[in-house]
Amino acid sequence: MAFPGGAWERNNEILKDPTMQNDQWILIREARQEATVGKTVEVRGWVRTRRDSKAGFSFIELNDGSCFGNLQVVAPGELDNYADEIQKLTAGCSVVVEGKIEASPAKGQATELHATAVRVVGWCDGETYPLQKKRHSFEKLRDWAHLRARTNTFGAVARVRNQICDSIHSFFQENDFYYTNTPIITASDCEGAGEMFRVTSLDLNRLAKSGRDVNYELDFFDKPTFLTVSGQLEAETYATALGRVYTFGPTFRAENSNTSRHLAEFWMVEPEAAFFELPDNMRLAEAFLKRVFTDCLQQCGEDMEFFEKRIQPGVIAQLAKVVEQPFTHMSYTEAIEVLEKCDEKFEYPVSWGTDLQAEHERFLTEKHVGAPVILTDYPSSIKPFYMRVSDDGKTVAAMDVLVPGVGEIIGGSQREERLDVLQRRMNEAELDMSEYEWYVDLRRFGTVPHAGFGLGLERAVQYVTGMANIRDVIPFPRTPGNAEF
Repeated sequence: MAFPGGAWERNNEILKDPTMQNDQWILIREARQEATVGKTVEVRGWVRTRRDSKAGFSFIELNDGSCFGNLQVVAPGELDNYADEIQKLTAGCSVVVEGKIEASPAKGQATELHATAVRVVGWCDGETYPLQKKRHSFEKLRDWAHLRARTNTFGAVARVRNQICDSIHSFFQENDFYYTNTPIITASDCEGAGEMFRVTSLDLNRLAKSGRDVNYELDFFDKPTFLTVSGQLEAETYATALGRVYTFGPTFRAENSNTSRHLAEFWMVEPEAAFFELPDNMRLAEAFLKRVFTDCLQQCGEDMEFFEKRIQPGVIAQLAKVVEQPFTHMSYTEAIEVLEKCDEKFEYPVSWGTDLQAEHERFLTEKHVGAPVILTDYPSSIKPFYMRVSDDGKTVAAMDVLVPGVGEIIGGSQREERLDVLQRRMNEAELDMSEYEWYVDLRRFGTVPHAGFGLGLERAVQYVTGMANIRDVIPFPRTPGNAEF
């Protein structure tokens, strides 16, 4: 389709106000660039600070969320509302400012805006506004989750999170994966752990008083249903029709883990590709991580410098290392041998057949290899039913991608495409086969090798930013005992 006026361009023209003279409203991100010097513009945002000069003018630090840095506005005393409004501005007030961009003589900023008009849109009570000009703990800011995005830290987190999401979609679209929306309400437990939130329309108070067993024929879906823990199984149905797909949406775990690494609601991206085997899956995961981290380093420079300086020194070098170095491949069995022979004292002992803990994973990637590691061929006894059983009968074609600083960041596998082996594994897991007939049908009707993996968005944001607590990289965290906002 041809758009009027020529090719469609990704810019702000569609957002320009046709009633405003010269279409001059621009984002502060643009106003801070030297290329705008000499232009008459309008900016809109929230006051961070105001400082009055004895020379009869005020300095206003303004931010609109489009970038980390503020724009300095110089408001002269000659403005009509200088005494009545401008000198009463406090942090949190919203304003619209018109004026001319000038080169700034101040160190650390390229431009400043010399105001010809300042219009107050929304006042903010400086006495009761929680975000005063002082440092607040991240824990305290969780109580003000509706306001914390206005702070330097959480504004930067939001922009990095946005960049990661954009990179995820761009990477898969460019590599011929179709974005597929899998259900949030499901009757199947992909991981088999049973830590799922139940979905029901039944009156639970009435049910509890009755003392009777649940009659699911009276429930909305006529069967037990839950919030999804993964879109993988449903994604497999579309991968075996479209070839390559990915799902990217919210997932839920009713795991009572009150830690800095766990959320009850989080976002997950899960690609699934037909005719992919484990080596293909490993290459895809490595290319994917390198693309996401490269984009963050290149597109979020100012935000990343803040995280480097204030949150986790060395985080930029850590990301660059993942981007620049090839990933080392190692089997689970080889990893166990390394861990058993090393001199490191671990809190959790290791032996073949046990699941690796974060301390083991970090030792392998940080101290033993000194680079990202992809571990493969885990014991079948510690992995879900859908992973492909290897020829040795003891391991499955699973993979975990480990990175320095955190350990596992991606988990995936080649899926079991053989009908008889899948049915045996499902029986061993004591699954209700009637609930998974649709999944088994994928092996009855034109089965193919296929593989995929999962990346938790919040774990990725945590890794890129260096933020210590996962509750601080999602806008409104859901954890045991907490469902505020």
